[in-house]
Amino acid sequence: MTDTRKAPGGTGHLGDRPVARIGFGAMQLVERLDGRPPIAEDIALAVLRDAAAYGVDHIDTAEFYGEGTANQRIRAALFPYAEGLTVVTKVGAERAGKTLVAAQRPEQLRAQVEANLTTLGTDHLAAVNLRRADAPPGLVAEGDQQVDLDAQLAELVALRDAGKIGGIGLSAVTADQLRQALPAGIVGVQNLYSLLDRSAEDGLDVCREQAIAWVPFFPLGSSHPRIRKATEHPAVIATADRLGATPAQVALAWLLDHYDNTLLIPGTSDPAHLAENVGAGNVRLDAEARAALDEASTTG
Repeated sequence: MTDTRKAPGGTGHLGDRPVARIGFGAMQLVERLDGRPPIAEDIALAVLRDAAAYGVDHIDTAEFYGEGTANQRIRAALFPYAEGLTVVTKVGAERAGKTLVAAQRPEQLRAQVEANLTTLGTDHLAAVNLRRADAPPGLVAEGDQQVDLDAQLAELVALRDAGKIGGIGLSAVTADQLRQALPAGIVGVQNLYSLLDRSAEDGLDVCREQAIAWVPFFPLGSSHPRIRKATEHPAVIATADRLGATPAQVALAWLLDHYDNTLLIPGTSDPAHLAENVGAGNVRLDAEARAALDEASTTG
């Protein structure tokens, strides 16, 4: 069970699993969006161990992060895994050399689950997110990769029934797709969402209705030119100055405040940034802060 006395951000739930509301995304341990080379293995292992020491018990990863390197580093740092550690993987893509390509067919999803199990050194994954590839940014499926959602869910349900996975999650889906998937028993939704990009709000509304975890990716924005950085917004900066926090902490705190089962998985390869992200769970937004940030979130 999660120790709620030290769970960063308090405790939420991913299906029937209690998890700290501030988790960790492993992608930046092996891939950097700004083009810099990946970090050295010893630093990556130290960051993962620091995260565990802070009480982080929800790690988001995928076999296609660094062609298995992210999973290898998680295993090297944390195996044997502590009771209560929730490692969530993602399927729906694979590497073709250095290129990330869609891998949406049911047999490909099964193969990716098996690859995650092997690399992580376990016989059970706490949850697996299906990354759809219907629209940008990122992957867009073409040809035989345009697969019916129900067929994909049937394969994941079969894997769950076989005990290989626990929960089934979704990534990069519309609110209508989420509603379509509900009979499969969805535990979480990962969508692009931040203080300044609330285009997926209707999906969050469904999560509220169904008590499903909401796991925003790019919660602070990113280096992608289409995705604005919340940390650069004047209202975020001003609020951070007034509260004695950092802009990143304020933007993350707003997400935690916006829905009580938001689970954050900010990624970093920097121990100082890890500490900063975890510290967002200690930021309390007063009425003035919420009003300023809510206005920023709706006006951009």
